[in-house]
Amino acid sequence: MFDTILIANRGEIACRVIETARAMGVRTVAVYSDADRAAKHVEMADHAVHIGGAAPADSYLRGDAIIDAARATGAQAIHPGYGFLSENPDFVDAVEAAGLTFIGPSARAIRAMGLKDAAKKLMEEAGVPVVPGYHGAEQDAEMLADRAQEIGYPVLIKAVAGGGGKGMRLVEHPEDFADALISAQGEAATAFGNKEVLIEKYIQQPRHIEMQIFGDGKNAVHLFERDCSLQRRHQKVIEEAPAPGMPEEVRAAMGAAAVRAAEAIGYKGAGTVEFIVDGSDGLRTDGFWFMEMNTRLQVEHPVTEAITGIDLVEWQLRVASGEALPARQEDLTITGHAFEARLYAEDVPKGFLPATGHLGHLRFPVGVRADSGVRTGDEISPWYDPMIAKIVVHGPTRATALRRLDAALDRTEVAGTVTNLAFLGALARHEGFARGDVDTGLIARDLDALVREADPAASDVALAALAALGLLDAQESTTGFTLWGPLNRQILLRRDEADITVTVRSHSADAHDVAIDGDVVKARRIGDRWQLDGAIAPEVTVTDGLVSVFRGYGISFDIVDPLKRAAYAHGDASLIEAPMPGLVKVMLAQPGQSVREGDRLAVLEAMKMEHSLLAARDGVVAEVLAETGAQVAAGAPLVRLEDDA
Repeated sequence: MFDTILIANRGEIACRVIETARAMGVRTVAVYSDADRAAKHVEMADHAVHIGGAAPADSYLRGDAIIDAARATGAQAIHPGYGFLSENPDFVDAVEAAGLTFIGPSARAIRAMGLKDAAKKLMEEAGVPVVPGYHGAEQDAEMLADRAQEIGYPVLIKAVAGGGGKGMRLVEHPEDFADALISAQGEAATAFGNKEVLIEKYIQQPRHIEMQIFGDGKNAVHLFERDCSLQRRHQKVIEEAPAPGMPEEVRAAMGAAAVRAAEAIGYKGAGTVEFIVDGSDGLRTDGFWFMEMNTRLQVEHPVTEAITGIDLVEWQLRVASGEALPARQEDLTITGHAFEARLYAEDVPKGFLPATGHLGHLRFPVGVRADSGVRTGDEISPWYDPMIAKIVVHGPTRATALRRLDAALDRTEVAGTVTNLAFLGALARHEGFARGDVDTGLIARDLDALVREADPAASDVALAALAALGLLDAQESTTGFTLWGPLNRQILLRRDEADITVTVRSHSADAHDVAIDGDVVKARRIGDRWQLDGAIAPEVTVTDGLVSVFRGYGISFDIVDPLKRAAYAHGDASLIEAPMPGLVKVMLAQPGQSVREGDRLAVLEAMKMEHSLLAARDGVVAEVLAETGAQVAAGAPLVRLEDDA
């Protein structure tokens, strides 16, 4: 076994690897960027090395700096985590050339699965079922249209390189194929530097089911399946294991196919074989097809650990150090059911826009696994993925595990940034999801209901006002009195661009009447707890001018200074501002250009995603206030419009 390993990653996966290594008695080395000097993974590791600037290209994608850090600290092996360099075969070659061990598959195996078309051809040769389609090198537009006609509409056009839904288009009618092809090729060329595409039959009611596999370079086993069908824009939201409604014969067939895939490329370490499954008529042995293989540990690996009792990171370290597979297929069993929900800093009502912020408060329920790379007091950085935590629950049955997920989400407390917590809670309570009726289109079909936010109750507003005024902690018996009677205070709160004026009439430190729009809430302290109209008040926190009431997945209010109220006025539709810190990837607007409402004026790159900034009205570009390549702060003016004379 290794004495010391370096983790070439950050955030929750770096913390996750450190925890297992520590339990195994293995020393760990963290690497960090300028933005991560005080990060949780840096604090947890035995040693930490600074490797560059905040941008990934200046730090976590610098393979040479990472290898130098490993050699300088005496590490014998490098764990890549996921993302960044985890599936870069050139990095694997460089690690091994430096005399170090890469904790993962060989560069040859990564290259074999790196391009979707080549991987599917390899899988066909290995006897793994592949979705009907065209995966060839010829890319003539007319020929591709003919192949789409042969496959039968609807079809998917997909970039052969990359992922995350980029370069992917659904085409339902032949007359739409030419335009969709041009669009997909253009996006693929921009995102991956490779405009080649493949064409696949589109499955009408698809489910995304993947098999966790593990190999030692010769033999492989599978550790059963995960259902990742709850997706938004091809990004996973809630994963579970095992898949609901999975018959044993289908599990066996899918597992055998995944093992054949792994053994066909001499796979070593943890990997995932992803299948697209036809869920229109139950799960069948002839109704699943290979989609792609992820040659790394997956974000959702904790649900597999929960149902098998196996630490996959421990297996990674053991196999990478030269040990054989720790278990045979017949030794592996499923116990119970598990869910993982991905908690992100993102503004759901605004189209799941990634958010930044200062985490003034972060607390997870006792007894719930929460893999997180941040703590109370940390910043959600604009440089990296805005994941806050993965919340993982396990139960003896799917119904029990789902109830535990609902309860865990309800008791999770986050303040200082907007999150998708309420959205996750709505999914956990979705009737169709509870029945196991899942497919990749569920979220899109029910999106309006899932993102609808409940209005705060009068008691929530009252509690926020009391917290903002500092009255919840006041102990003096004379608090709230003037010489002539009770003291009245007024405070202005703001939620969803609406001002809320609250008047508090204080009788003592333990008794206040709070008036909101004609409603009066009686707040009384009984012992150490506050009650609002007789009901126990939830937890509340105040950080950086923001009050967070921890009921219903968290309800936040801004504390408004009346003297600065004008700053909260509605934005000017003539000014296009950056919604978050980021890089101006492309500035499309030009002075004097006539634009229509909805025209794309600029592209902002932030948190590993691109965001198009659109004209809010018709007009003429009066000023361009930022240029391509500029790094801008949230709220920075980018383009100003004027009326068309």
